[in-house]
Amino acid sequence: MRAAEIREMETAALLEQVEAKRAELFNLKLNWVTNKLEDPSEMRTVRKDIARMLTVLRERELAAELVEGEANA
Repeated sequence: MRAAEIREMETAALLEQVEAKRAELFNLKLNWVTNKLEDPSEMRTVRKDIARMLTVLRERELAAELVEGEANA
């Protein structure tokens, strides 16, 4: 998933997607331990997707704080 696609998503949908990716990562780790995982690079891809989503969420949080701070000044 690209950062541009993530930025287009609403915050609520983004939070749901993060939880879904975390569950997917958990299942991939279980498959890794039981030697059933066919493509180990998939774990890396999911971790990076989670990181991108969390980065966009943090950007939105900081932007909201900036706007709030300017409104108070």
